[in-house]
Amino acid sequence: MENGVNKMIKNVVLDMGNVLLDYNPDFVLNTFCSSEEEKDVIRKELFNGPEWKLGDRGDIKDKDRFDIVKVRVPEQYHEALKNCADKWGICMTPLAGAREFCEYVKESGRGIYILSNASDLFYDYFPKFLPLDFFDGVYVSSDVHMLKPDVEIYEAFLEKYGLKGEECLFVDDREDNVSGAKKAGLNIFRFGGDYGAVINYLNS
Repeated sequence: MENGVNKMIKNVVLDMGNVLLDYNPDFVLNTFCSSEEEKDVIRKELFNGPEWKLGDRGDIKDKDRFDIVKVRVPEQYHEALKNCADKWGICMTPLAGAREFCEYVKESGRGIYILSNASDLFYDYFPKFLPLDFFDGVYVSSDVHMLKPDVEIYEAFLEKYGLKGEECLFVDDREDNVSGAKKAGLNIFRFGGDYGAVINYLNS
């Protein structure tokens, strides 16, 4: 077949964090914390605590996270914790070349979709990158109460938009997430920071 299997790819499905936007808790911690100990505690309890996944799955709202986590954090760190919990979206800035890559995919005539693990704050920071209606579909884990890399979220995504897995390329920076997509029948590309490599894959 001319141009190989990639001739089949009609849709590009993108993760959001560290593929389009820079999810960087250290930036948040450096902004609001005044000591390394304070950073370590808040990193452990907020960003690496169980509530982060609960937010991504839609079981809790971002606005409720501080009140849940603070019981495990010394009171002298509560101000910094609240700032980190309420304002962590400040780190979600576009990666260099992300907008141009999205525009390339759209101009190539392929469908372009978002499939992301994200809490409800997604709708605050993401539209500052590109409007939601730029994409053919935006599928956020907290809306559907499912998480990557569970196969069910990829299958539900394909069903919602009437897509065939073999006609989609899923791009994510995490090995577990691309593995889950592969199990659901999507073509996969693990993103390492080079949009050119994705474009070369699409054009090979």
